[in-house]
Amino acid sequence: MHAKLVVLGGGPGGYAAAFMAADLGMEVTLVEADPRLGGTCLLRGCIPSKALLHVAKVVSEAREMIDWGIEFSEPKISVDALRARKEKVIATLSGGLKQLASRRKVQVITAKAFFENSTTLRLEPTGEGGAIEKLTFDHCILATGSTPTKIPAFDIGSSRVIDSTGALELVDIPESLLVVGGGYIGLEMGSVYAELGTQVTVVELTDGLLPGADRDLVKPLHQRLNKHFKSIMLSTKVVSLVEKDNAVEVTFQDADGSNERTERFSRVLVSVGRRPTSQGIGLENTKVKIDKRGFVETDDQQRTADPHILAIGDVAGEPMLAHKASHQGKVAAEALHGGPAHFAPHAIPAVVFTDPEIAWAGLTEEQAKRENRQVEVVKYPWAASGRAQALGRTEGMTKFLIDPETDRVLGIGLVGAGAGELVAEGVLAIEMGCTARDIAESIHPHPTLSETLAFGSEAYLGIATEIYRPRSDKNNH
Repeated sequence: MHAKLVVLGGGPGGYAAAFMAADLGMEVTLVEADPRLGGTCLLRGCIPSKALLHVAKVVSEAREMIDWGIEFSEPKISVDALRARKEKVIATLSGGLKQLASRRKVQVITAKAFFENSTTLRLEPTGEGGAIEKLTFDHCILATGSTPTKIPAFDIGSSRVIDSTGALELVDIPESLLVVGGGYIGLEMGSVYAELGTQVTVVELTDGLLPGADRDLVKPLHQRLNKHFKSIMLSTKVVSLVEKDNAVEVTFQDADGSNERTERFSRVLVSVGRRPTSQGIGLENTKVKIDKRGFVETDDQQRTADPHILAIGDVAGEPMLAHKASHQGKVAAEALHGGPAHFAPHAIPAVVFTDPEIAWAGLTEEQAKRENRQVEVVKYPWAASGRAQALGRTEGMTKFLIDPETDRVLGIGLVGAGAGELVAEGVLAIEMGCTARDIAESIHPHPTLSETLAFGSEAYLGIATEIYRPRSDKNNH
């Protein structure tokens, strides 16, 4: 078999690249090991986790209505029904992708692929029947994604020790759960299980949750999780796991190696990051270059050192985010078609879908300090928002990083209910080179949480109504 363009991987980056290329009139073959399209995000990540987080949010909001004088009885949870609904969401979306591929005349091959050289793939069918075949190509877009990082010492051969995929399978609602790793995946899944009735403990080696995220944004989340989780152990490492008497005995130490102690948990979720899927697929038989962290090196058109191969998404570097992969997929397809496409965003939004949500884009305060960049930081507390008060969710905050010379918005951060939906306006402002006044003079609907972006911009200018922050020097800009 021969294909002009092969897309290897059917995740958000892969199918976006394949569909874009087909829309541009190219002949496309998509190779995916799973019989369903969608990749990790749809099948084992973003979508199922957000479906379960929605359930957790409803349970949480029902409980908190007691502050309004409305009290519900304790929810009765059918794990089987919950799991079935989650699977229905996945099946609906995956089936839709299959139909879209068919309508675009994208040939889909279900097989594992291995590079024999720069223009040949060996295909091993993953379904029943079928023989190993060779597929030659003119170009290949590598979209193999990533997999959960495994720690050999924690691989004790027990079904009670799971990764994010296992957590999403929702086998049961354990009495207790230890989440190893205070990153976004661990906190999201921990939040789900906590609302379903599990006693959740989080252990993190560093001194704060969500390492790398803005501390101003993390603080309100940490305070809320302290109320819902049984325990959050920071600056603590896991020394060993041992399955014993229908539980997992976990030995902890402080980060400095002192204060060793042991606790028992029904299940342990190991969530310490992800690694790119660049090994074991034959890339050593091509001219593709891989860095020391396992990422495939690319230019701004997603081209690798091999003229026949491009790479996108998680395998091509951080941040490992589905929306980044989709955008890179479209850039790669357009570049192959001869277009002037380049991947050069000023802001890639990131969202942690906990409660409250955390979202940010563009320059961060830590990054500005590292680069010795002069910025003005403005924080607008949601306690001054009428909508936040009405919702009873005043812990939120909208934060801007602004260039004091030009008033341009360089970065945005939000924490609060629905922050992930609000950050898009900040992304657009950064990409378009908007100033604080541009946002402030764009009329936002009242009463909404989106107003906090306008009010934050007004605070920078010294003309905020709901808070007092005089900045007379900005009023003449």
